[in-house]
Amino acid sequence: MSGQAINNWQAVQDEVLRRIHRREWKPGEPIPNEADLAQEFGCARATVNRALRTLAENGILDRRRKAGTRVALHPVGKATLDIPVIRHEVEAKGMCYDYRLLDRAMARPPAQMCRQMQVADDSDLLYVRALHLAARAPYVIEDRWINHHKVAGALDAPFAEISANEWLLANAPYTHGQISFSARNATPEEAALLNARPNDALFWIERTTFDHETAITSVTLSYAHGYRMNTEL
Repeated sequence: MSGQAINNWQAVQDEVLRRIHRREWKPGEPIPNEADLAQEFGCARATVNRALRTLAENGILDRRRKAGTRVALHPVGKATLDIPVIRHEVEAKGMCYDYRLLDRAMARPPAQMCRQMQVADDSDLLYVRALHLAARAPYVIEDRWINHHKVAGALDAPFAEISANEWLLANAPYTHGQISFSARNATPEEAALLNARPNDALFWIERTTFDHETAITSVTLSYAHGYRMNTEL
């Protein structure tokens, strides 16, 4: 340390990571308490708390009440995924994008979807189904439920012109989400939409996003046969 005061939590986080990576603080060892670190860094204790809390959420530190904070014995690396605008994803591949709205209705979701979105079983939600195309070929089917009670303007959104994927990302901020990936066989209807054969393996993404405790939307994306997902760690 240069002796200069650290006045933001990101800088505190960077210094803590530096000490861990250089093994000044080894895996399993306790680190100084928040008050001592705040005094050393010349910042507020709340600033230190936020830095350590973030590192604990990322699996770098192990924080336990009354036991202090230790460097994690087995740090867990976490990948962060952004929700892409499908149109941007297609255009980034150098292909012409197109979009077709297949269905839009007020409907009662299946019981499993009600549980996923934490709404009553007798709730009616906005259902939107669409097909995205790349270079005039089917790219992905978007099956989506929208909690219009919590998303202002959803009932009037021009989904015939803009996908729910793109509209929601611009108009419905979210705090966190749940996501799962799987391979499933195409139904006859999906196969027809995606120019595939029934029972062809499709790459599926199921994702629910929340604004704090409230579910905003839940979507299933069924990609055309041969789709490949790339991301970074």
